[in-house]
Amino acid sequence: MPLTPHSHGPRTRTRRTTGALLASAVSVCLVAASAPVAPLGIGDRLFPYLGNPGYDVASYDLSFTYSGSNSEPLQAVTTIDARTTADLDRFNLDFAHGTVRSVEVDGEPAKFGTAGEDLVITPGATVPDGNRMRITVRHTSDPRPPKGREGGWVRTADGLAMANQADAAHLVFPCNDHPSDKAMYTIRITAPEGHTAVAGGLPAGVNRAGGSTTWTYRTRHPMATELAQVSIGRSTVLRRTGPHGLPVRDVVPTRHRKAVEPWLEKTPGQIAWMESKLGRYPFETYGLLAADVSTGFELETQTLSLFERELFTENTHPAWYIESIMVHELAHQWFGDSVSPRTWSDLWLNEGYATWYEAMYAEERGGKKMRDRMRDAYGASDGWRTAGGPPAAPKAPEPGSKVGIFRHNVYDGAALVLYALRQEIGGPAFDRLQRSWVTRHQDGTASTQDYVRLAAEVSGRDLDDFFQAWLYGEKTPPMPGYPDWKPSASATAAAR
Repeated sequence: MPLTPHSHGPRTRTRRTTGALLASAVSVCLVAASAPVAPLGIGDRLFPYLGNPGYDVASYDLSFTYSGSNSEPLQAVTTIDARTTADLDRFNLDFAHGTVRSVEVDGEPAKFGTAGEDLVITPGATVPDGNRMRITVRHTSDPRPPKGREGGWVRTADGLAMANQADAAHLVFPCNDHPSDKAMYTIRITAPEGHTAVAGGLPAGVNRAGGSTTWTYRTRHPMATELAQVSIGRSTVLRRTGPHGLPVRDVVPTRHRKAVEPWLEKTPGQIAWMESKLGRYPFETYGLLAADVSTGFELETQTLSLFERELFTENTHPAWYIESIMVHELAHQWFGDSVSPRTWSDLWLNEGYATWYEAMYAEERGGKKMRDRMRDAYGASDGWRTAGGPPAAPKAPEPGSKVGIFRHNVYDGAALVLYALRQEIGGPAFDRLQRSWVTRHQDGTASTQDYVRLAAEVSGRDLDDFFQAWLYGEKTPPMPGYPDWKPSASATAAAR
């Protein structure tokens, strides 16, 4: 998620929101269960009803059939392979925007109902703890946004794309919609002639029959639900080679190819730049999806980052800024995608590091001094903490808020924490820390406390007091090495 060129904060036109639970959002053929159904969750502080207890998902197999109109529901089949972590006579999936036609568990019909934004499934027999189970849901997936919600399918000028962060994958397909439960994906998309479909991961087959084409993609690394990407449109796929033979592919509206392609040609060099800081790129492919839609944000969907086409074609920003935003989403492939947050309160690690590398690239390639940006952030930090909470304890999103949890405090406010840490432990230790972080937790999830422990291990210092103040304090602590940095007058007034 990028920043505006002047405010150094989240772009505020749109962002993921959390509305009230939508009991009517799922239209299903209800089969009454033997007892009242209830929405569940894993207790995330910011999104308490996301995720579900009792099982771990190993893989998703998603099939979508697109009619050619992005105003009509897609026909879909979601197959989930999971391992139970408790005896289950009933379990929930997150799903909130489609018609469920049938559910099977291990090949046998299962009863189902809804509660809040959950699909509640009752198998014919209890599934014991430690068993594998296969759940097959036949359903529709509605690209028209539900009232009061954003995210999920994004309707473009020529088709569809996905923007599931943070709480919207379950507007597209039934899932365990929390980043702590990553899984492998196979995604199949069938679309009429004249359309091209692309998803995250690598191509695994193309079949043409009867005037339509089915594309299949598979991931080679686990992925959080919020990072899934599917593009359907009148698109061109551009292919090039990145460092050490990495396949790089971009998806662009065919009619805008000429204007967009010069920007996309910069990606291999940006990957090489990031690798010089962090080590080898963590996935099987990368590229940009330049969607023909105005969203107000860009998004780090795994291996295929979502960008607004107009960022590259409207000539409203300088080149250094556009390139730094490209690096922001690229940096997320390490921070947020490969190493995913254990809870949504750990978001500062995703956005803080992506902002850090965005600012570093802007300094190296655009002459925009990071120190100046961090000094400005320091001046505003108290106000950000008042408005949005400390970086590692962000306030819950307001119902209907367009900004949600993606506030200034987890962007430049979090990058400011990293700047202070580098000042505190020194550049060499800081560089070892970030490389160790993305290596130790590759393909997994990690928490703020994991980061605090690793920082102490790498630096050989007890940093508990430092992190307590910088991550959880209501006021911004003094900046190491810069005793003259002070909160701005406006920030001080906002903090009163």
